[in-house]
Amino acid sequence: MVSKKQNCWEYMKCGREPEGEKVAKLGICRAAADGFFNGMNNGKNGGRICFAVAGTFSNDVVQCSCLEKLASCKDCSFFEIL
Repeated sequence: MVSKKQNCWEYMKCGREPEGEKVAKLGICRAAADGFFNGMNNGKNGGRICFAVAGTFSNDVVQCSCLEKLASCKDCSFFEIL
């Protein structure tokens, strides 16, 4: 049996995917909404390449550049399993 690869919002349970529980307060995460990355690394939108999507959150802080993101992503448990 092959297990389905999770997108970041499924793994992190952040609630910021479309219709997620925290969308009203925090908005939809760009990784969940950005169709440019759809299918990359077998994910939906940017869900499995979230480290490359500018403007996503890390510890509730918006990370704007890839360099900022990679510095925080290297400590992320989801990043480790990609």
